[in-house]
Amino acid sequence: MSSGIIEQIAALVPVGSRVLDLGCGTGELLAYLQKHRGCTGYGVELDDANLLACAQRGVNVIQLNLEDGLTIFEDQSFDVVLQLETLQHLRNTEAMLRETARVGRIGIVSFPNFAHWPNRLQVALGRMPVTRVLPYEWYNTPNIRVGTFADFEVLAHKNRLRILDAFGIQDGQAVRRFPNLLASMAVFKFDRG
Repeated sequence: MSSGIIEQIAALVPVGSRVLDLGCGTGELLAYLQKHRGCTGYGVELDDANLLACAQRGVNVIQLNLEDGLTIFEDQSFDVVLQLETLQHLRNTEAMLRETARVGRIGIVSFPNFAHWPNRLQVALGRMPVTRVLPYEWYNTPNIRVGTFADFEVLAHKNRLRILDAFGIQDGQAVRRFPNLLASMAVFKFDRG
């Protein structure tokens, strides 16, 4: 995750929040939030090497498969639940989105925006997109599904989630005008309304 994206996401997290970072990877964002925003909390990760990297960063981490849900956590037990670049890897995307809203007072998700104009162009030329944000070929991608900025708005409404903020990110900068077309990454902050 680039420093521009980390700063954009961190700005959405209130100072001093108790944070749960789902699919936290190496714990880079949670370490940043602890150091620069006074946050506490836990990362959730499955990969052994990432668990070790989190521990080396001083990030509390729990090994858990997100496909199994978040039943170990009580309702509203965190101020913020982050789910950054994980939704596209999950089979139970909608259920995990509801769990994010259940466990946290605020949810923040990000995912590659498949409707970004270079992706559209590649599809129009008859190929699946391969970009910096979607760097895999169709046959070896870890992404189970693809979505767009506009698709998430529909999914949030269907699940009675209130969008508090939404924007795209392109080259580390927020894109608030036409993010479905002009941004490679979609970011949403929401609550249960």
